[in-house]
Amino acid sequence: MGDSTATTDLDLALEEHRTELTGYCYRMLGSSFEAEDAVQGTLIRAWRSYDRFEGRSSLRSWLYRIATNVCLDMLTAGNKRARPVDLTESTPLAQAALFPRPDSTWLEPMPDARVLPAVDDPAEAAVAKESVRLAFVAALQQLPPKQRAVLILREVLAWRASEVAELLGTTTASVNSALQRARATLAERADATAEGAVSDALDEGQQKLLERYVTAFEGYDMTALTALLHEDAVMTMPPFDLWLRGPADITGFMSTLGASCAGSRLLPVRANGLPGFAHYKPDPDNGGFSPWAVQVLELSDGRITGFHCFLDTKRWFPLFDLPLHLEAEADEVEKGG
Repeated sequence: MGDSTATTDLDLALEEHRTELTGYCYRMLGSSFEAEDAVQGTLIRAWRSYDRFEGRSSLRSWLYRIATNVCLDMLTAGNKRARPVDLTESTPLAQAALFPRPDSTWLEPMPDARVLPAVDDPAEAAVAKESVRLAFVAALQQLPPKQRAVLILREVLAWRASEVAELLGTTTASVNSALQRARATLAERADATAEGAVSDALDEGQQKLLERYVTAFEGYDMTALTALLHEDAVMTMPPFDLWLRGPADITGFMSTLGASCAGSRLLPVRANGLPGFAHYKPDPDNGGFSPWAVQVLELSDGRITGFHCFLDTKRWFPLFDLPLHLEAEADEVEKGG
């Protein structure tokens, strides 16, 4: 009974750190699924080697050391995940064509619940949310892996330089130097990382903007949607490298190549510290609605500035615990005869 109880206690102690470790690994790797694999690998390593844990650091610090090593090993291939806006210029609507790239190309969305642990400090919660935004995580991918780890540990998790040095097996001076270089790289990308911040609780204006967006999108009212988009709004659609800028090209695409989305339904989700929606298209073969995309929206100054549609629904909808089919509403069935 004693061994069984100890094992259960260790399992619970390790599991308490899963969410924050997933957030850390996601920032390091830019991939939802790789992050969860990295955390699972971390916890397995910790469980197997716990008898050698001497307690000279906290359990949390020890787990972060293991997680960092797991992520650095995974990053040796040198792949840098990105958004479409990081790889190509925007495409005019007249030249729009859909060319997919491999899954490993793309920065992936992540449900808030999997990476943002509950905290009591509003300032700490805000930093955590900002640090999983798509643009910020994309910028992190441009850093060498160890600089990436230093910046996350120092700037996001507020570790002391001496603690980071101990974790990485280096000197405090080396950590401070790496942090300066990482900051300089991110400063060069300041425009690319600019997104509208969204507080944990949407303010009234943001909530009304989202309500208007749902009404416009579900009604496929391009005039109403145009009024909600910033003049420099961006639309992306991974796994395709095409991206569009400006209301005219975005709504033009939706009215032509994207016309089959008319009559869709949206369910709210929270991803990457931002509001979003699960997008279901009408299903002419089976009735009701089938998954089409997870949308992540960026808001600023009362307008939508980013409209990012992740189309690999077989991966994203289970990750977000979303149903794989929506039934038609009763009143719609009656209208259809």
